[in-house]
Amino acid sequence: MKLSVLMPVYNEAATLAVAVKRVLDVEYPCDMELVVVDDGSTDGSREILASLTDDRVMGRQHPRNRGKGAAIRTAVEAATGDYMVVCDADLEYAPEQIPELLEPVLRGDAQVVYGTRSFGSNTAFSFWYVLGNKAVTMFANAMFNTWISDLETCFKLMPVALYRQLAIRSTGFGMEAEVTGKLLKGGHLPFEVPIRYKARRREEGKKLTWRDGVQALWVLLRVRLS
Repeated sequence: MKLSVLMPVYNEAATLAVAVKRVLDVEYPCDMELVVVDDGSTDGSREILASLTDDRVMGRQHPRNRGKGAAIRTAVEAATGDYMVVCDADLEYAPEQIPELLEPVLRGDAQVVYGTRSFGSNTAFSFWYVLGNKAVTMFANAMFNTWISDLETCFKLMPVALYRQLAIRSTGFGMEAEVTGKLLKGGHLPFEVPIRYKARRREEGKKLTWRDGVQALWVLLRVRLS
């Protein structure tokens, strides 16, 4: 099996080099590649990406910012792995835990695995951020009569072919809700694995806003009714 780690990047020069190194330094139980998509960065991220020389790294670029969903779409089109997982370049998630997501797949227990965050005082961006995440997740559970713990998690591992079949339309952060909604509608209940998480604050580059939460609710409703 080969794993494609997909890394969307938008103005992450402060953490990009470290994030790439940490992803590549992980001891994976299978072959891997890292597909990095610069989504129109203007802070030097593009130059950092151009300087990477590891044969396992594949770089792609957008001439202008198009959103996380669009960056993941470009990465999936380029991926050559059997399975994929998204790993942001902001170091909120620990790449070292990716093998833990692979374990249920390698055991034959799951095809889709989510890294589930447990929000605490040292991991929460704000009260409203955590409440919004839980509200969106609860809405998805009600819409699809299921129970998952963390819809918005970045760590979503699944077959590359399955992601392509989902035909994700959302170009921004709404892609997280669309992916989960379409998986649940198709009967693909994620296997959940607990992970560590360290949220950035707004001044550190956090990009999610309340508008993304509202959009996620609309996306879930659209998927449910389609």
